[in-house]
Amino acid sequence: MTETTPLIGEPLALDLVNTRPLGTDLLATTEQLADWLARESERHPELALDRPTPADLAAVHDVRDRIATVLDAILHDRRPPATALRALTAAQAAAPAIRSLDWDGAAVVTTPHRDGPPAARLSAVLAEAAADLLTDPALAKLKRCEADDCALLFLPAHPKRRWCSPERCGNRIRVARYYRKHKE
Repeated sequence: MTETTPLIGEPLALDLVNTRPLGTDLLATTEQLADWLARESERHPELALDRPTPADLAAVHDVRDRIATVLDAILHDRRPPATALRALTAAQAAAPAIRSLDWDGAAVVTTPHRDGPPAARLSAVLAEAAADLLTDPALAKLKRCEADDCALLFLPAHPKRRWCSPERCGNRIRVARYYRKHKE
């Protein structure tokens, strides 16, 4: 299965890891990164970045690789490499979130912002999303899609969910199973 559009809708860190399905990289160019960031910024406005640079792309790839390494270890009941965990912590520290307090006329509100170059800010947001995911008790439910030609990860809302997407893998597997059953 070759997909050209990344699935979104899982926690941000999983969406990022899922941009590298089997045999391809859906964030290989700055244009693809810009498209993914635009799609994700609907749920995560802090990801809005008009024109990513090669440095931004490299930073995203580094964070994605670290998250993937940690998740792979967890899926195989192994201890995550300390180097990957330290790198994700360092990425967050490079552009920590500051919540500015302000008065909107009726209440105190906060506006988060980060200082630093775009690559550091982007890495920090993604590494923070990884920290949220990796410390979430729901991570114990993490699954890899059961389709033979898919490696995407997901957190099932229903315990019987087996595929990354009912439209992509689920429907394809069900059609193939129906065809095999009725061909005989």
